[in-house]
Amino acid sequence: MNGGIAHPGERLLVADLAATSPAWTLRPEHAAAINGAVPPGWHVHVVSAPTVSDGDGGAEPSAEVREAIRDAEVYFGFGISRPLFLETRRLRWVHSAAAGVGSALFDEMRASDVVLTNSAGVHAVPIAEQVLGGMLHFLRGLDLAIERQREGVWDREPFVGSGSRMRELCGSRVLVLGAGGLGSEIAGRCAAFGAHCTGVRRRPELGAPPGFERVLGPDGIDAELATTDIVVIAAPATPRTRMLMSRARLSMLPSHAIVVNVARGSLLDEDALADLLEAGALRGAVLDVTAVEPLAPESRLWQLRSVLLTPHVSAVSPTGFWTRELALFVDNWRRYVAGEPLRNVVDKSEGY
Repeated sequence: MNGGIAHPGERLLVADLAATSPAWTLRPEHAAAINGAVPPGWHVHVVSAPTVSDGDGGAEPSAEVREAIRDAEVYFGFGISRPLFLETRRLRWVHSAAAGVGSALFDEMRASDVVLTNSAGVHAVPIAEQVLGGMLHFLRGLDLAIERQREGVWDREPFVGSGSRMRELCGSRVLVLGAGGLGSEIAGRCAAFGAHCTGVRRRPELGAPPGFERVLGPDGIDAELATTDIVVIAAPATPRTRMLMSRARLSMLPSHAIVVNVARGSLLDEDALADLLEAGALRGAVLDVTAVEPLAPESRLWQLRSVLLTPHVSAVSPTGFWTRELALFVDNWRRYVAGEPLRNVVDKSEGY
């Protein structure tokens, strides 16, 4: 049942997904899919007040959801804010339509027995495709082509001359920092082009996911960098991963290397990156995230031809997202009701 008040004895799900961004908002057909999956004895309140889909739960909650969540057992939103969490009385499970959970891991959440699940892997397909596009942008010299096109100059020299930096993805060595669902999607696409993919994961003893030829632990990163053609940052943002690609590590890369960040800006030393790009010590950078968003107008990254910038939109896929998101949530809701283990449970101590 959608809206209204739950009857005595009914268990309540609150779906707070009326995003202000049209690409992310819950549409009537999506709400119908949730209502069509309601187990016996449950009631659904689909919040009509707008919410913010950016980030992972730091937005101010609406008055409607503050009221609705007080009796909710399950909350489905774009993360959950601390003020909203403090309104709850019966909450047992929070599912976030975002992959990141940093803003939702406030002290009260960490100390509670509320289960937190996220949407890791749901966004992997569009992000992986954007990563591939960014790699090819620099490997195939499209940055130079765009520049010459804008100038109205037919100039083949940068492409065929002695200084040509044209290369193939086939045969390239790709180091993916983060070998989870996103990293595996990226590796699979790179491998299909003939690239050799190495993954970095916290527990390498778990083995190599599909797409990777091998995996190693974080302590093996430094030894890989000198022979790496492309580094992709796809790991969760945690205290352990802060500045994972530091100035020292960026300086270990060869001058033809490409750096891609689709994780969080906190994992990359942006000042060091800009310094190395300005000096010609790196081929290029593909950045969908920055340390501070929006990126400041005075940032050097805006002006560098060797940087391909997008405003944290690599996950956008209005049709594909909801298909995958609702499949995950509905399956987890069934599991929750049946007392089975949930998918995508967040380790609150690790931060992902």
